[in-house]
Amino acid sequence: MVLDALMPVTQRLVVNRRGSTVWEVECDRGRYAVKLGYAIEATADWPAQPWTALAPAREGAVLQRLGFDDFAYGEWERGTWNFQPWHEGPDLYQLWEPCRRQGSPLEPHTGVALGCVEALAELHAKGWAHGDVQPAHFIIGPERTYLIDLALARGGSVPEEYDFPFRGCLVHYEAPEIARSVLATGEAEPTREADIYALGASLLISATGWRAVEYPDDAPRPVQREAVASGRRRPVRAAGVLGALIDAMLGHAPEDRPTINEVAKALS
Repeated sequence: MVLDALMPVTQRLVVNRRGSTVWEVECDRGRYAVKLGYAIEATADWPAQPWTALAPAREGAVLQRLGFDDFAYGEWERGTWNFQPWHEGPDLYQLWEPCRRQGSPLEPHTGVALGCVEALAELHAKGWAHGDVQPAHFIIGPERTYLIDLALARGGSVPEEYDFPFRGCLVHYEAPEIARSVLATGEAEPTREADIYALGASLLISATGWRAVEYPDDAPRPVQREAVASGRRRPVRAAGVLGALIDAMLGHAPEDRPTINEVAKALS
């Protein structure tokens, strides 16, 4: 088992969800995030999801293509694994929690938003789209912001045995064109323009607690995607330059959204 191979001094289970577990591991060589993926069996309510077994290895292959070091990936008896450096800090949603409290005088700091933009800009500059931009994937460290969870990223080849189609992400952050494609064909192609929409939706929900698109909390995913695809968007209620920028990032058509560099310039 990869956890044993690292010879951990301490280990802590961070995430345990259908299809994957994530551990924080401290060992002599440093602190690492260890991800174990396995297939999700079919239930009465959910179809089987074999891709979750491949996701850690696919992310490892993406990290390799992007030129990162100090990571590894491989296979175990139930799927695949990877380990990569652990990034300390709250995620975007956690950090802005005080701003969402009723009556709070605190406003989201544009410097934090800029850090998220810069992290995504690094990926876009290398010709890649993330495909799964959401608040939990921005880790606000003491010196910089990290964009994590690259298993769904597109922009270069990965080993065929670890690849799988992109079937959408969390619908709260899906761009309308992604939702339409998934509804029509079951698949979509991540793009940098869709990442911009997802970043706008991430900033909005982190700052205000509101999703970009209105639908019932318990609505099935196809119903959620229909609402996103139709463009039934809530008014943006974030204040100042951030509010105007989020509104532009949530443009219905990809060509109506600013580029990542234009977003960075506005925040600078």
